Amino acid sequence: MAEVHIIGQIREAKDFPKPHLFCKWHLHIGNNWKVIEGKCEGQTQVAWSQFDNVCRWSFPVDIHLATAGLQGWPKIYIEVYHLDWLGRAHLFGYGLVTVPSSPGNHKLDCYTWRPFGSLKERFTQFFLGGGVHLRYPDWILSPGERYKLSTEAMGVVSFDLSVILRNFTNYGVEYQ
Repeated sequence: MAEVHIIGQIREAKDFPKPHLFCKWHLHIGNNWKVIEGKCEGQTQVAWSQFDNVCRWSFPVDIHLATAGLQGWPKIYIEVYHLDWLGRAHLFGYGLVTVPSSPGNHKLDCYTWRPFGSLKERFTQFFLGGGVHLRYPDWILSPGERYKLSTEAMGVVSFDLSVILRNFTNYGVEYQ
């Protein structure tokens, strides 16, 4: 079987409207893929900065995968939350980034978004906190459903990933 090893970190979040952020992440893979070693999901610590609009997490990612086909290439799905002064977690954005298919070191930016909501929902969100959530989070993985949503842009989550590919040439896949 061909193998992919993903090593790196969820580095930081920037340009979000408020500090005290944390990130939940999940690796989404196709049916032909198998996890050999590592965790496919996790959650960062809460981070914030007094001096700039950047939350630095440096959260490690280390996953070893095997595959019998290229369909369902790995993607990292994220949800960014804001922790308010009462300890409540409010959704600040969804995001999806595809793991690069070429070996080497990669710096990736994942642009996040959240559902816009109605005027009543936005009014409630402003005064009471919380936010609009997706009823079906799988829509993030489906481009056809994702573009039907009314959304607003949020911040950017940065990744540093190193990708190691093994035995792909045995299956007729060439990379540079």
